[in-house]
Amino acid sequence: MPLPPQLLSPLDTRYRAPMEALGEHLSEAALNRARVYVEVEWLIFLTDRSFFGSTPLSAEQQQSLRDIVTNFGQADIDELASIEATTRHDVKAVEYYVRARLAERGLEHIAELTHFACTSEDINNLSYAITVRDAVEKVWLPKARALADRFAELAEEFRNDAMLSRTHGQPATPTTLGKEMAVFAHRLRRQLRRIEQTEYLGKFAGATGNFAAHRVASPETNWQDIAAEFISGLGLTWNPLTTQIESHDWQAELYADVARFNRILHNACTDIWTYISLGYFRQIPQAGATGSSTMPHKINPIRFENAESNLELSCAILDSLASTLVTSRLQRDLTDSSSQRNIGVGFGHSYLALDNVTKGLGEIAVDRDLLAADLNQNWEVLGEAIQTVIRAEIVAGRSSISDPYAVLKELTRGHRVGRDELREFVQGLEIGDEAKARLLELTPGTYTGDSAELVSKLS
Repeated sequence: MPLPPQLLSPLDTRYRAPMEALGEHLSEAALNRARVYVEVEWLIFLTDRSFFGSTPLSAEQQQSLRDIVTNFGQADIDELASIEATTRHDVKAVEYYVRARLAERGLEHIAELTHFACTSEDINNLSYAITVRDAVEKVWLPKARALADRFAELAEEFRNDAMLSRTHGQPATPTTLGKEMAVFAHRLRRQLRRIEQTEYLGKFAGATGNFAAHRVASPETNWQDIAAEFISGLGLTWNPLTTQIESHDWQAELYADVARFNRILHNACTDIWTYISLGYFRQIPQAGATGSSTMPHKINPIRFENAESNLELSCAILDSLASTLVTSRLQRDLTDSSSQRNIGVGFGHSYLALDNVTKGLGEIAVDRDLLAADLNQNWEVLGEAIQTVIRAEIVAGRSSISDPYAVLKELTRGHRVGRDELREFVQGLEIGDEAKARLLELTPGTYTGDSAELVSKLS
């Protein structure tokens, strides 16, 4: 027996709850609502300026038209779908929908100003710019900022917790856990600043971007100024040089920046997953949760694994959009139409990852005893410090040791060196007393340089 009709995307089913805020801006219904908004605002704009003998609408009439957008709901979605089934053109369906609303309000006399001198892309590009802007600024950015801030909070909380570094996966010069969290906070915030500076562009220049029909209809009007004023009134930036479509370069720039943010967060997930594997982070059991269906002792780091997958999916979609949207054959082709309908999917997978990492960071705790034990088992990491001090002593004339790197390499490479063995080695070095005292006081747990101080560089 076949299943009843099903939605394909898990964003619309399994992960529907966290997607609702994005769906308010990046769904098909949200796009149609934005199209209606642009058409309504263009009508009000034209009548306010008494184009072609029209007269300004009263405040009540303007509010009545804007209420179409405010009250846009399921009945309107269904009506548009019904109209489009006949027109087989989404923007034309919006035009007919708006004309019907005018008739209901006794405003048939301005019906021909609906969609006046517009190509469908005049409406579409502004609608996409509005919906993407609002999704980014009202939904995605606040979530992303909060997550970057959480990394900054962890950086402060763990700034003095010494931890063994693992360059190439091998024991290396110690750091602090807080400094490593600060690195991610710093990287993420830098990308967020780029995203915050996004310029949302719009065009409103007709069939091939030249105001040709506009100029014939009203030769005396400065249509360039009109377009610039109308677009800026929508909170967007006018793009004066386009074909039929706005060139989408701003979209490509934005999606590349978001994808880069995704990749940095992906790196954070893989590092935290590894810290969990090493035991540096222990996972806090969640009431009722199952880690493994057969191994009851397990708590799997699923939040971070889920985030990795969703970040990869988001990047795949955003990368495709960024590369596809900047190209349109001659004055227009339709490749951008289907592509742009996946903007919400690209942001949706990113947003789902943000949600998972945020929750995951709330379900881990530091095992400070294990951090200390790991450091205590790797005294050989002090070899770097010792050979560097010897070099300084040679330059200062207080040592005649030949090739200090080779001396430490022979002592430490490929095997463990304990505290006592290392102290005995330092005692026998031909170096000044003050340098020797510094080295004898040094431990893996104190060999963290400026790690704690560097956390203060976060801005």
